[in-house]
Amino acid sequence: MDWTTWTTTGVIAGPGGVSTDEAGTLTGDITVHTTWRDGVAYLAVQHSSALDWFTMTGSPAPVPDEKASRTLHQAAVEAVRAGGGAVLPAVGTAPDSGTGSKRG
Repeated sequence: MDWTTWTTTGVIAGPGGVSTDEAGTLTGDITVHTTWRDGVAYLAVQHSSALDWFTMTGSPAPVPDEKASRTLHQAAVEAVRAGGGAVLPAVGTAPDSGTGSKRG
């Protein structure tokens, strides 16, 4: 089983914040975390100083490979920055960049 994680801290949510399944809308300083496992990406967000994680609305999503999971993570980060009640964007909507942690 291959899996990869990506985490971006200090994302300032744009006006309207990010939508979550459990807690409604989060605003302010947000951490975005993606876990890709067996062709599925799971995205969660939290207030950067908090302990609780919440599912980003639209997650989980089928993602074919590790590279696409990184692209989806970056797209989610950009969506949170844009705000407007951000939900998980479609795969392939942001450039691939950054680093993550890989296990496999």
